[in-house]
Amino acid sequence: MAAMTRRSFVGLAAVCAVGAGVGSAGVAFAGEGELLRPPGGQDERALAAACLKCDRCRSVCPTGAVVVASVGDGFLRARTPVLDFHKGYCDFCGKCIEVCPTGALGAFDEAAEKLGVAVVQKDRCLSYFQGCTVCEDSCVFEALTFVDGHPVVDSDLCNGCGQCEFECTALVYGTFAGGTRRGIVVVPPEAAGRLGRTVVEDGSEMGV
Repeated sequence: MAAMTRRSFVGLAAVCAVGAGVGSAGVAFAGEGELLRPPGGQDERALAAACLKCDRCRSVCPTGAVVVASVGDGFLRARTPVLDFHKGYCDFCGKCIEVCPTGALGAFDEAAEKLGVAVVQKDRCLSYFQGCTVCEDSCVFEALTFVDGHPVVDSDLCNGCGQCEFECTALVYGTFAGGTRRGIVVVPPEAAGRLGRTVVEDGSEMGV
């Protein structure tokens, strides 16, 4: 095989650089990682195909939990509905599904399906530092119990309604230690499956 010339090497390097750039642009365009979707929006492909970004689901949400994805979540996913449990929680009223004009948010059974799974973060949960039981009575599905003074989540019972995260006082008026996550957070079902547990030692800004 003939030795690679300087010109061919430069050409190959250019092709690789363009390929890497296209790959990065593709991630920025389509987005990566799972998002917490409102009830009935768990099928990402179906939601992306049908969502008009009309904002009706956000407007009708009585608790304020439905917001819209940002450009940082991917250009294609920007302005599609996501859940922000710092602003509210899902009570499964079904109003967001009712007002969706295209069926992007389909039927959802809160007893059998999950929005996500709650995960306790020991490095942020106030019960590990100064004692706190604010989230103890927040779960109507009885997925959250306290053991030795600390919250424990039953992943089988939890459907990701987010009320525990909404009521958590970490990063609100209890304490502030930087970052954006509270002592208990809801992650998408796929992320919870990869994590494999509902208590993490030092995952306050965990990427799962």
